[in-house]
Parts: sequence; structure tokens; C-alpha cells
Amino acid sequence: MAFVQKELTTVVSTKGQVILPKAIRDQLRWSPGTQLAIERTPDGILLRPAPVFPAADVNEVFSSLSWTGPALSVDEMNAAVLSEAKRRARD
Repeated sequence: MAFVQKELTTVVSTKGQVILPKAIRDQLRWSPGTQLAIERTPDGILLRPAPVFPAADVNEVFSSLSWTGPALSVDEMNAAVLSEAKRRARD
């Protein structure tokens, strides 16, 4: 990603806020409300989009889903997915 050649500067406000130049926000597609992770580096700070979801282990995700019935066969799961797809296509 090529940035503008001219060095861009900004100012820290009395509230500690920094405005990122529009050219940079546009290039990075950072719209208002974008959550940014801040990392300290030897050269200063690094801003990058924060993950939308926290890191999770596969077992944590699957253990959060509950199912109290018997295990479904692959054919039963495929039929359920197809049924839901058809229902959504009608909506």
C-alpha cells in the first residue's frame, strides 16, 4: 500500500485526541468508529484495526453451543441446511 509521499503531521489535542489525515483513513478504509489496537514500538507507536472478536480456542467456541438431542447424521445436517436456505430465499 503506497502512502502519500509528503510527510503528514497531526497534533495531540488537550483531550489527548489525534486526528488521522483523511488520505490515510481513506487508504486504510478506517471509517468512524473503527476500533484501533495501539502497540508501542522502538520507533513510536503502531495503529492497526483491533480484532472484531477476541481470540478463541475452537473448543471454547464449540463448548458454548448446546445441543441436547442425539447426534445428527451428515444427511440430516445437509437437509437442515438446505431447508433453512430455501426458507431464507423466500423471505
